[in-house]
Amino acid sequence: MDELIHTSATKLAKAIRDKKVSSKEVVEAYLEQIAAVNPNLNALVQLAADSALTQAKNMDDSLARGESQGPLHGVPMTVKDTLDTAGVVSTWGTPGRKQFVPKHDSTVVARMKAAGAILLGKTNAPEFSFSFDTTNPLYGDTKNPYNLKKTPGGSSGGSAALLAACGTPIELGSDTGGSLRLPAHFCGITAIKPTSGRVPRTGHAVPFGGILDYFTQIGPMARYTEDLALILPIISGYDVQDPATITVNLEDPQKVDLCKLRGLFFTDNGIYSPTPETTMAVETAALKLSETGMEIEEIVPPGIGDTFDIVSGLFTSDGGAWIRLLLERAGTSLEDTSLKDFASAPSMSAEQIVHLIDRWDQFRINMNKFMEPYDFILSPVNSFPALDPGEWVVKWSAFSYTMTHNLTGWPASVVRVATSPEEMPIGVQIAASPWREDIAISVAQRLETEFGGWEPPKIIR
Repeated sequence: MDELIHTSATKLAKAIRDKKVSSKEVVEAYLEQIAAVNPNLNALVQLAADSALTQAKNMDDSLARGESQGPLHGVPMTVKDTLDTAGVVSTWGTPGRKQFVPKHDSTVVARMKAAGAILLGKTNAPEFSFSFDTTNPLYGDTKNPYNLKKTPGGSSGGSAALLAACGTPIELGSDTGGSLRLPAHFCGITAIKPTSGRVPRTGHAVPFGGILDYFTQIGPMARYTEDLALILPIISGYDVQDPATITVNLEDPQKVDLCKLRGLFFTDNGIYSPTPETTMAVETAALKLSETGMEIEEIVPPGIGDTFDIVSGLFTSDGGAWIRLLLERAGTSLEDTSLKDFASAPSMSAEQIVHLIDRWDQFRINMNKFMEPYDFILSPVNSFPALDPGEWVVKWSAFSYTMTHNLTGWPASVVRVATSPEEMPIGVQIAASPWREDIAISVAQRLETEFGGWEPPKIIR
């Protein structure tokens, strides 16, 4: 079983196609691992074991007839509980949807299934994904597999925790301020936030529209960077129900010539200084990249220190009206929600909002101009390795390293490169120019090769 659950989804898919292993065997191995690790983690909140086993048998039967459904034929997956899944309870972490069973899959889930993936279940997430911890009024706290007293991060914390503990080979998560990248960093896995507009959000708890439309993106999470390259093309592309999506060619990470790249790195954004081990992780990663022949220099992008002020202002500018609308649509009362503070924030005047949006526009313009000579930016993911539950509330500005690229809309990946003195994973963030996910993944792949990437947590050793 260990060999199967430690194998990348890319290699599993090939092994299934080559009939070296059956889909049923793979699904059974992951169901066994979930049963072993989830009681300690509380990462998986809905299990679809019976349907997964049935689908696996059907996949094996169709392959025996010479029929392949797609690049993920017979490969199991899990999905963050902020994404709708037909026939499986999808709560979005909010009490009003406690027993809600969608009739339709979210667009990205439908695309994964069409490519042959098999749904194992749903992973825990904070209410509407609005937290850097993973807890909600329905399912409680998810634990970090490297230290059960630490948070796995949020909001895709259930996703990251289950991946790190080998309870699933691939996941779909989402990111509004760092919710893919931060849990990847805290749990020692890999993930990518795509360019804004690359992937449709239809059927997600935070839909398109509103002042933060540009922020939220759905993306893949995995233990191995090659799986990001496998999944991203499957879920990308125009969706008529998400007017923000457009179809832009997705380049192949394997065709990126690392020696011709020009990058920059920084260790401190001027908002919240990182720990010494985090600083060292970024510096060491930059050194390794320079040894490949690429040009990389240390520069702090001008104006990046405005990130937190702009993001925090935008989140609260409407006085919680958007949050209240989401709660109303979900059937959740203000008395039952964990988002009371967000829902009752003081609102800005119309003039203040206009000035704030103008400031955001200038931020994007300036960052785009600055980025013109460069291919990528290497930086911390966060100022810290995994924190204690609830600690993020008083250290919110430390999460600004990921927020920058929700403001810019640029693609950004995360990969593990180091370990803290407390034996917690440390990742780095690679942001690339718009639509250049291939560069963000390729650089992450190189760092994974140099530093080893994901390492099994003690919970499964």
